[in-house]
Amino acid sequence: MRHLFWFPVYLTVLFVLLGNQADAQKDFTQFVDPGIGTAHCRWFHYAPGALPFGMAKPGPATNGSYGNASGWEATGYDYRDSSVEGFPNVHEFQVGGIVFAPITGALQTVPGKPEDPDSGYRSRFDRKDEISTAGYYSVWLKDYSIRAELTATKRVAFHRYTFPASEQAYILFDIGNQQGESGPVKDAGVRLLPDGRIEGWVTTLPAYIQKYQPGASVTLYFSAVVDKACTAYGAFNGKEVHMSVREAKGKGAGIYLGFSTKEQEALTIKAGLSYTSIENARLNLETEAATLSFDQARAQSKETWNAYLGRIEVEGKNRADLVKFYTGLYHAVLGRGLASDVNGAYPKNDGTIGQIPLDKQGKPQHQHYNTDAVWGIYWNLAQLWALVYPEYYSDFIKSQLLVYKDAGWLGDGIANSRYVSGVGTNFVGLVFAAAYMAGIRDFDVPLAYAAARKNELEWNGRPFGAGKMDLDRFRRYGYVNHLDSGSGSSELWQFSVSHTLEYAFSSYAVGQWARLLGKKKDQDTLMRLSKAWENVYDPQLKLVRPRLANGRFIDRFDPSQPWRGFQEGNAWQYTYFVPHDMETLVRKMGTQTFNNRLDSIFTISQKALFGGGATIDAFAGVGGIYNHGNQPNLHVSWLFNFSGRPSLTQKWVRAICNQFYGTGGVHGYGFGQDEDQGQLGAWFVMASMGLFDIKGLTGPNAQMGIGSPLFNRIKIRLSPRFYSGKELIIETKNNDSSHIYVQSILLNQQKMHRPFVPWQQLIKGGTLVLEMGSRPRDQY
Repeated sequence: MRHLFWFPVYLTVLFVLLGNQADAQKDFTQFVDPGIGTAHCRWFHYAPGALPFGMAKPGPATNGSYGNASGWEATGYDYRDSSVEGFPNVHEFQVGGIVFAPITGALQTVPGKPEDPDSGYRSRFDRKDEISTAGYYSVWLKDYSIRAELTATKRVAFHRYTFPASEQAYILFDIGNQQGESGPVKDAGVRLLPDGRIEGWVTTLPAYIQKYQPGASVTLYFSAVVDKACTAYGAFNGKEVHMSVREAKGKGAGIYLGFSTKEQEALTIKAGLSYTSIENARLNLETEAATLSFDQARAQSKETWNAYLGRIEVEGKNRADLVKFYTGLYHAVLGRGLASDVNGAYPKNDGTIGQIPLDKQGKPQHQHYNTDAVWGIYWNLAQLWALVYPEYYSDFIKSQLLVYKDAGWLGDGIANSRYVSGVGTNFVGLVFAAAYMAGIRDFDVPLAYAAARKNELEWNGRPFGAGKMDLDRFRRYGYVNHLDSGSGSSELWQFSVSHTLEYAFSSYAVGQWARLLGKKKDQDTLMRLSKAWENVYDPQLKLVRPRLANGRFIDRFDPSQPWRGFQEGNAWQYTYFVPHDMETLVRKMGTQTFNNRLDSIFTISQKALFGGGATIDAFAGVGGIYNHGNQPNLHVSWLFNFSGRPSLTQKWVRAICNQFYGTGGVHGYGFGQDEDQGQLGAWFVMASMGLFDIKGLTGPNAQMGIGSPLFNRIKIRLSPRFYSGKELIIETKNNDSSHIYVQSILLNQQKMHRPFVPWQQLIKGGTLVLEMGSRPRDQY
């Protein structure tokens, strides 16, 4: 045994000494804490068992069965809870379900309540007995003396339950109940096959889908195997139990398996998942996990996570910054999970099954994904995808084009390919344009451009789920005219200014794309529309302001008032939503006024931790003068780069990184803020590296603004499939908490005189060196 122990250690040391595969030895998952920010978090935020961009997303639920009324409220796992009700296998935007739960003792078939754990199946736990990291979760269920463990492949969830000695050991397959954001159950079915396999499905009616595509539903399918034969079984619908029955249908449908277990006996479940059929769930299981043990799947998951996280290697002495960084990166690639099967089958918008084309090896040419709305991702996720995960960005575009081909319009958000706009706008065309500008072009460009153009300019026949339902008014008036009342959903009439600004920005992006494609007429139209923001700018107040159809600005105007003309924000916040034309905004305000006002905004908002303070609520900062907890403000701290005071960008970006972001369950992404499938985490990743483009890579000559990196050295591995460079190195000299200001900028030994670096130079690789100092410096 001694020789077997020392031999791999010797090899590891040898590899490190020789510089051979040293990077493969690094464990970046040690810095990932999925529990950060889980107080009041969204359903999809906590799924520690998942792979990057995976379909199978197993994780514990403390209140998942509570559901939520509007489709966006916090539900699923709450750091403040002290009991677990079960382990759902899917944690996706508007999608959830397929719950497994191990218990001992009396059979209970409905989940207990957090306030009364004994009222159903549920177990208390201590946080010290919980292990949570990228790709693995474990918890000791005190009430049952069971160790529960979770991991996954892309489409297969693994559960391992280690039981005590018991003649009353059970595993519940609770299928027909609402979970998280899934919405109420329409129907369900589950059965125990003669060979011991458990298979079933659940159809739900998520709130957002009912809002944007009424009547449409989401169906999840599963096929599961347990590695031990049961000694008893039965079916249930809620509390109604039928012993020795193999099938249950309808709401509350489930199956239970009973076992006689020895002390420390482990039972493993493998569950293949699918959005298309039980047969494909079975195929996903057989293809990805037929011969894998739990430990092998866990090791494979860790290797995959390290490969994804290791594309960016940061070095620094502050462990908290490392944890924030890699946890943020983890969230950025956790969200927006797979919706297609190993054979390329995918759910279509009309509820039928589509087929992704296969390559010469018989494998799908790309994947299909669910996605939350892309509102704001140009200031976080899309930049990060372009720089570090361009192959996913490419797949994302091809995935969205499937919906466009099937339904005729781009969907800002999609769940099971159903429309789930969420915020009533649609930035997918901008995301397409940014990819093209960045050099990601291996998709059907004519089709993608046609989809983007239609998204910006057309409204006849536009479905509610495609957003931008006031686009006709935008075109008619040159801005969206304000209404103080209206009928129907709020995004039809309530957000005149924010929609004007958003449509102007996306018009700019697609207009720049049209220019590169030689579409002069489209370019002229779109670039004219990109100036629409000026029509809602009040030069007297130097603020944007709702404007009536007759051209008059509204009366009784309160710049701090949210929701009146502004979605999830106010005039103080939205005045700076002109990322594509910042130079003009600075000129209109006057440089000194711009800098003084913006600097004072951050000075004041710092007292509220740049958001809603310690108030635990997703909209806590919506009425403030700056709100980092929501999308409309995420670029604002970078604007001093455009007004001659880059040192203020460096000061305030670093302050936000240090104070808004935390490493606790309650103070994580602010206090109870809406992290939106990795958006706030991705912002931290970009900001802590000191790179950010307020235009979201949509400019004709995209450039990244320079900030104040938190780390001494950053290595970004570039994709050889998309970029000519091998790696980009960012080095800081004399960098610490008292030396936060950039003194000089060298890119590949060439001195840069402005706080910007061209995107095309970054993707060629090389070294960016920033000399840091204690005093602000604005000229380089």
